[in-house]
Amino acid sequence: MEQEVYHIPALLPESLEALGINPGGIYIDATLGGGGHSRAIVERLGAEGHLYSLDQDMDAISRAFTDERFTAVHGNFRYLGNYCDYLGISGRIDGILADLGVSSHHFDDASRGFSFRANGPLDMRMNAGGGRTAAELIADTDTDALATIFKVYGEFKQARRLAQALKSVPGGVSTTGVLAATAERFISPANRKKELAQIFQALRIAVNGEMEALESFLSQSIDVLRPGGRLAIITYHSLEDRMVKNFMRSGRIDGEIEKDLFGRSSAPLKPLSSKPVVPAEAEVERNPRSRSAKLRVAVKL
Repeated sequence: MEQEVYHIPALLPESLEALGINPGGIYIDATLGGGGHSRAIVERLGAEGHLYSLDQDMDAISRAFTDERFTAVHGNFRYLGNYCDYLGISGRIDGILADLGVSSHHFDDASRGFSFRANGPLDMRMNAGGGRTAAELIADTDTDALATIFKVYGEFKQARRLAQALKSVPGGVSTTGVLAATAERFISPANRKKELAQIFQALRIAVNGEMEALESFLSQSIDVLRPGGRLAIITYHSLEDRMVKNFMRSGRIDGEIEKDLFGRSSAPLKPLSSKPVVPAEAEVERNPRSRSAKLRVAVKL
């Protein structure tokens, strides 16, 4: 098995424990990324077990390891149900893992445009083969809608002023450097890194339709899991975590629990804990990007 890793997987032991891996089971890693979680899952499978890993980034697929118990699938997890139907595994899945964080490789590759730490084209597409870049989104979106993106997805207080400034940049906002320089006019020097991260996060979420994709993925996960199968999801910001928490407790994004005529809950999942699992101090020291990670786990009833 190829050992190259370009991303340190967050909460790895905790994720494996959450899945409760059956050596002969069928599993899905909905976010292959650097392959760290996938490798660890496959290492715990027997000859009859199999892991299917999805990723919309062809770069991740091209770097995937090879193993008879492993299949890499190029695609967005928002189409989870379609892939499971095509593979003939719908309703038979023992466990699904999704790590919603951006790969370290994406942040470290300036040409992908995910980070303010190095200047590069303002792209931010997870699937570099299609869709609008972040630069195109800024150019095509009116001020009000752009301000909403920064306010809702980045929780940035100066959202409207930032949107107005970006729409006024001569020649458009084509690089991460221009975006960061424009944004710095509206952020506190003491919170520079945090607020720039919020701004870049907001654009990335909008470019990739991340919240819509997550909602679609969650709704399909119930159908493809077998009864007793587990859903384990690692989130990195409050918007994701709130959606996952609501879904696991109620089967609905809004968190409303539906009841039958006798007042019994009809929720399809049962959370294994009311609180998320978070990284230990030692992991955060080893991998600072895991600091905001939260793992939630539920079992299909």
